[in-house]
Amino acid sequence: MLSIQDLVKVHGGKLRAVDGVSLELGPGVLGLVGHNGAGKSTLMQMLATLTRPTSGRILLDGQCIVQKPEAMRRRLGYLPQDFGVPAHLTALEFLQYFAALKGVRDPARIQRLLELVNLHEQAKRLAIGFSGGMRQRLGIAQALLNDPDVLIVDEPTAGLDPEERLRFRHLLSEVGFSKLVIVSTHIVSDIENMATRLAILRQGKLVAFDTPEQLLQGARGRIWTALLEPAHYEELRGQVLHVLHAQRQGERIQVRMAHGQQPCHEAQPGEPSLEEALMAQRYALQVAA
Repeated sequence: MLSIQDLVKVHGGKLRAVDGVSLELGPGVLGLVGHNGAGKSTLMQMLATLTRPTSGRILLDGQCIVQKPEAMRRRLGYLPQDFGVPAHLTALEFLQYFAALKGVRDPARIQRLLELVNLHEQAKRLAIGFSGGMRQRLGIAQALLNDPDVLIVDEPTAGLDPEERLRFRHLLSEVGFSKLVIVSTHIVSDIENMATRLAILRQGKLVAFDTPEQLLQGARGRIWTALLEPAHYEELRGQVLHVLHAQRQGERIQVRMAHGQQPCHEAQPGEPSLEEALMAQRYALQVAA
């Protein structure tokens, strides 16, 4: 169990990058979602013991990792967003190097991980020549070397092609069956089919912590679709209305909108996607403010 209690990180004496975040986490995949600057990377760096919080506590099975970071580091796998590989190492040598750093002395584990991430046939190739997806898979193998209880990955699918993104999501989902996996992303589609819970950050604050199903349920009745004349569309845009998507169809415009009630008589309820549910929630918070 990972317990995050009223966590705060202040930069430069004023900027609250993380502002009073509290979470109780167990095995499964947590999707940490928010726009750039929302505080995701700062939160993950504190969980990975790379930076200390200004205030608050982080407990791993009751032990404070702020005071005793080794309690987390022994049980942590971490894949940062900017993951580089040395130019002179093969994939096998790269994993052997990290295995030595982590005190892993089982050569068979390296081979099993290469097979897990489907790189066993590429083990003797220089890793610097790998594609982006192959490097990410090598990074996950590195993060899993010590059989961690907590796996943290930051923007893992950035720059990957659709096939690699699908493979990567499946791998993380499988790891989450028995481990706590924390995935930071601003691409909602990357985590909607694998996350067991979502934590939504906005300006350093936790604005939602729920299952994808509950977030979708909360958005039903707030997503609308309509086929509008251009003049009517422009009129609606000037009102308190959040347009999620607009596309011209012949002489009219097909619109998907977020609104607390039916915005016009042409509008019909639409089944929200997870991304639309999060956008509708953000819109509701803006209106409430």
